[in-house]
Amino acid sequence: MTLIFQLTLFAFIGLSFLLVVGVPVVFASPNGWTENKSIVFSSISLWFLLVFAVGILTSFVI
Repeated sequence: MTLIFQLTLFAFIGLSFLLVVGVPVVFASPNGWTENKSIVFSSISLWFLLVFAVGILTSFVI
């Protein structure tokens, strides 16, 4: 169970870093928002899913 928690936490941290870097790049590029809107929304949805998964898995690990 600890390994699943660690992998989920690593995915959460990695996706957070990608969103911090990627979203401003999408907004700064010409026509970036209209072309990449679905990718940004799906990434944010995955981020929220990982937030809840890490929160639930924390109760099993500790």
